[in-house]
Amino acid sequence: MSEKIVESLRRITRSMDLHSRSLVQSHGLTGPQATLLNSLTRGPMTAGELANRINLSQGTVTDILNRLEARGLVTRVRDGADKRRVIVTLTTLGEEILKKSLPLIQALFSERLKELPEWEQSQLLSALQRIAHMMEGGATPEALGAGAKKISSLTEESGAERPATAA
Repeated sequence: MSEKIVESLRRITRSMDLHSRSLVQSHGLTGPQATLLNSLTRGPMTAGELANRINLSQGTVTDILNRLEARGLVTRVRDGADKRRVIVTLTTLGEEILKKSLPLIQALFSERLKELPEWEQSQLLSALQRIAHMMEGGATPEALGAGAKKISSLTEESGAERPATAA
């Protein structure tokens, strides 16, 4: 069973890589760059806040910001109240590029996910969160238990049959 899971993760990673390459060819953005730009639509924030929001290291976010700033897609300005803080803002050009590329990033997959019942979407989310925690080295019984409770309640509400779990 674990071999099938690892193989599925490899397929997902490969698909994401191919999708990211397609995005670069069509709009000059990588997946992480588009994700970062999309986060900035919520408003200006620091590199550290961006790193936390998109789950990348601050060093990686800084590298991405360097490239985006060089292209005029973001600006970085020292905070007037606290000169230690640098505030990152999405530019008009960044907004335009994002509007063109974001549908490519999310459209097909989002539409397919919407076809699934809510309980199944929750089950997928819980499983993906578990995998992310395991890969980050942070899977705890408490974190894993919350997702399982949500799935159980949604499955019961929908009247759907819950898949059997291994003991």
